[in-house]
Amino acid sequence: MLTTEEILKKVRELEIKSKKITTHLFTGEYHSAFKGKGMSFREVREYYAGDDVRFIDWNVSARFSHPFTKVFEEERELTVMLLIDTSASNLFGTVARQKKDLITEIAAVLTFSAISNNDKVGAIFFSDKMEKYIAPKKGRQHALYIVRELLTVEPTKKGTNLDDAIKFFSRSVKQRSIAFVLSDFIASGYDDDLKVIGNKHDVIGIRVYDKMDMQLPEAGLLQVQDAETGQSKWIDSSSALVRYNYQQHFMKQSEASKNYFRKAGAELLHVRTDDDYVKILQKFFIKRS
Repeated sequence: MLTTEEILKKVRELEIKSKKITTHLFTGEYHSAFKGKGMSFREVREYYAGDDVRFIDWNVSARFSHPFTKVFEEERELTVMLLIDTSASNLFGTVARQKKDLITEIAAVLTFSAISNNDKVGAIFFSDKMEKYIAPKKGRQHALYIVRELLTVEPTKKGTNLDDAIKFFSRSVKQRSIAFVLSDFIASGYDDDLKVIGNKHDVIGIRVYDKMDMQLPEAGLLQVQDAETGQSKWIDSSSALVRYNYQQHFMKQSEASKNYFRKAGAELLHVRTDDDYVKILQKFFIKRS
């Protein structure tokens, strides 16, 4: 358990790191990747050669016997929601960091990207039940509050119920939002509700995984434990068949989550614990814009 001093230090470190990433790497990319609600009227000004004739305000032009045009601006304000998996399976990592640490960092970067673009940001923490809901708001203090919660959230349950989290999001957030779902997606049966939110919201899944989620090392007899159920068993990792079946199980889970997101018209990114997630996010933002 972290002390208050350690929490504040970590929050500050994450803020500095996130702001650096947001300023130097995501300048413009985040803004371009996620469009606002459309265009809103700002003012009327004199018409200049080259202005779009479709926007001439004929009433004002007639009154002043001189052409005037309407000026529009992008309605920018967006709502970003983070659906964050806090289940026990994320307390695992063999290279670089745990999956939970990676989720925390990515969520912090997305939070500060939203705030620096003057967007609202909120969060839903879930295990196999709803752990916490933070309503979307603007501002640095709100961002720091979300980051503090990311660092200190202690789930009351160990399992994962992604379907319930998606249903809760659907009920709670009425305005169209950009919804980032951060999880290792060791779950199934959430496809129908994912389609429902995919029709209304801009949904992006970020699947985090560890090298050993995918591949067993050849290390003889190993005792493995399911972090969510607590069940443990012995497996012979020196068996090529055991290693092959283990990898196939991971590939099937990957394929299932890929299909769920594709059918929902949503996007899914895959980030390994030793990947440079900044490059993956940046590439994704650029592709979208």
